[in-house]
Amino acid sequence: MDRHNNPNHRTRVHAGMVGLIAIASTMLTGCGRYFLVFDSAGPVASVERRLIIISIILVLVVIVPVITLFFVIVHRFRDRPGNTAPYKPEWSESKWLEVVWWGIPIVIVGILGAVTTRDTFALTRPPTQVTAAPMTIEVMSLNWKWYFQYPDQKIATVNYVTIPTNRPVQFVLTANAPMNSFWVPQLGGQEYTMPGMAMRLWLQADRPGTYFGHGANFTGQGYAHMKFDVVAKPQSEFDSWAQQVRQTAPPLTETGYQNLVQPGVVKQMSFSSYPPNAFKDTVMMSGGMYMKQDRSILKSASK
Repeated sequence: MDRHNNPNHRTRVHAGMVGLIAIASTMLTGCGRYFLVFDSAGPVASVERRLIIISIILVLVVIVPVITLFFVIVHRFRDRPGNTAPYKPEWSESKWLEVVWWGIPIVIVGILGAVTTRDTFALTRPPTQVTAAPMTIEVMSLNWKWYFQYPDQKIATVNYVTIPTNRPVQFVLTANAPMNSFWVPQLGGQEYTMPGMAMRLWLQADRPGTYFGHGANFTGQGYAHMKFDVVAKPQSEFDSWAQQVRQTAPPLTETGYQNLVQPGVVKQMSFSSYPPNAFKDTVMMSGGMYMKQDRSILKSASK
């Protein structure tokens, strides 16, 4: 019987098509809420999404032919009556095959390495195609909450941060608790927060919205609550919000800050002022005074 008219063959083909459609449907949901890294909302995230896509394509260049050849070889050379495939038990090598399976990976690694190096170094600097001057926000990971200071506005927030759209934001990061990792998938990659160190991360939001942020490092019992919102607003709305916080929110005293540092879970909070040296003292008390790079970042952030 012709295999194309064989009901079992047709069933296998249909099952294969359904499987491919299911896989494609899953992959095409990449811009949904569960694949935030593909729903970029800023220039940093767009560059990183491009790197991910390039990596996937280059990996598929290897994976797809290898998997295809696996099934072709198993089908073509399996031991069966009447198999006409050539039988060469003494075959040992092929220079052309050696060139292919060594040459292609070398080219792929070279391309991926060059593109990744170029973009990684570029992302350590603020986006260049903007008209607004960069702003600085100081971030501390606590147990189990996120604390944000706005040096220019002299205000502070907890478990949410508000930023202006179309303006580069320099996040200066440290920890007054175990090491964590600051991550806003739709705006860019993650950066560690470490005691005694001041880390720098440039992000920017190109459109208004509320973006999900989370700590990407396990830090104990309250880890699941280490999440925050990034609220992006036009500059005029951001200025109005900052003014409202200054006028209506309570001040954060030194005693209040020390209470905030204690392990625990809190809701979103706003403060009209904060202890002026809280961030710098946190970095210095854990060894930052010995780190030349940290002192440089703190100096640039205070300008």
